[in-house]
Amino acid sequence: MEPGGARRAIGAAALEVGAVGLGCMPMNWAYTGSRRRGEESLRAVHTALDRGCSLLDTADMYGPFTNELLLGRVLKERRADAFVSTKVGLLVGEQHIVANGRPGYVRRACDASLRRLQTDRIDLYQLHRADPEVPVEETWGAMAELVSAGKVRALGLCAVGARATRRDGRAGLHAGTIRQLERIQQVFPVSAVMAELSVWSPEALAALLPWCATRGVGFLAAMPLGNGFLSGTLTPGQGFEPDDVRARHPRFTAEMMAANQPVVAGLRRVAARHGADVTPAQVALAWVLSHGRTVIPVPGTKHERWAAENAAAAHLSLTDADLAEIAGLPPARGSWD
Repeated sequence: MEPGGARRAIGAAALEVGAVGLGCMPMNWAYTGSRRRGEESLRAVHTALDRGCSLLDTADMYGPFTNELLLGRVLKERRADAFVSTKVGLLVGEQHIVANGRPGYVRRACDASLRRLQTDRIDLYQLHRADPEVPVEETWGAMAELVSAGKVRALGLCAVGARATRRDGRAGLHAGTIRQLERIQQVFPVSAVMAELSVWSPEALAALLPWCATRGVGFLAAMPLGNGFLSGTLTPGQGFEPDDVRARHPRFTAEMMAANQPVVAGLRRVAARHGADVTPAQVALAWVLSHGRTVIPVPGTKHERWAAENAAAAHLSLTDADLAEIAGLPPARGSWD
């Protein structure tokens, strides 16, 4: 996507961003550690911005802290080109992650993120997870104070992991998140919700996305490429390094990767109808984009090649026949199935 291309709005705050965002987590968190290259990641961010992908999504826990520091190097030069989204609420320990939603911590964490990002404002500040020891209204109220102080422009909420709540049906998978949203909406408007949405994880379509759509709340689609699987570049049984989250993901065992190949094959068939240069990843992103003007896929990458490819998905329009074929693909399986 070239600069000045398609734009989309982040909810009621009417903050505009490019049609496709850039998830920065893989640059130094959660994925293969031996393949992390700081300069390559910087080139990926610059490429994304050059192609109109203004939304840069990070979190203080990624690294921890190093992801924000990396983005700060870009923002120091190109702040006007970027829509900055970061998150608060999770602390990383040696072998664990804990939630902290205390108002004093939220205020300190925001100031620290601003320093690392080398900016005087955060466009979208997201609550990563609610602290079970702190009423979510208190945490959200502290975040709202940051808006009043001019440090933050809008607030968002990351959905509670769907599979952590229920695995026996789709309608109730995001019930916990919706309950949180209804509570915090009474304190300060929610501008965006971030949750997993992809061809192989469409659960948000059942209730969460409709909740957002009827209230003018933007939807940031996390993991729209299925942690890389929907790109068609992964081989069943290839293995992952121990620090890669996919080494423990139930859909990335050799057996399940083989079983889910029909999903990728279907995306390949659709891509082929649109031209030799169109990829399964672009079809997967276009599918996400087809679900509304306030739905923004946020694929993660640390390579400029993939950043450019993902950006180009904004110009791919799927036909009704394409969407019907994707809808008819077999549901993805995991090791719990």
